[in-house]
Amino acid sequence: MVFLLLVLVSLAMFLTPGPDVPQGGPNDKVVHAGIFVVLTLAGLLAAVPRVRLGVGLAAYAAVTEVLQATLPIQRDGDWRDWLADVTGVLLALLLGWPMARAAQRRARDR
Repeated sequence: MVFLLLVLVSLAMFLTPGPDVPQGGPNDKVVHAGIFVVLTLAGLLAAVPRVRLGVGLAAYAAVTEVLQATLPIQRDGDWRDWLADVTGVLLALLLGWPMARAAQRRARDR
């Protein structure tokens, strides 16, 4: 449930019209990667199979970039944003998977 909520929140963020998007702050690519690290960790904790999660989030990232490029929301799709998104997914899959497995074991043992 948390995973789905985070996906919906991220979708709202990615499809917010350009003039309403806050400017400045950290590097845009770091923000993209961070969002997808959080999404991936939430998916792992929700016990979504790793391959399905990774492929699904990579596709989701691609779709959001295409939508930004095609919808009249004054946003630009960028393959570098997609690459940052996928980097976040891979980072979380590699580093977060052992933590997610341990959390699932603890929850199951209760």
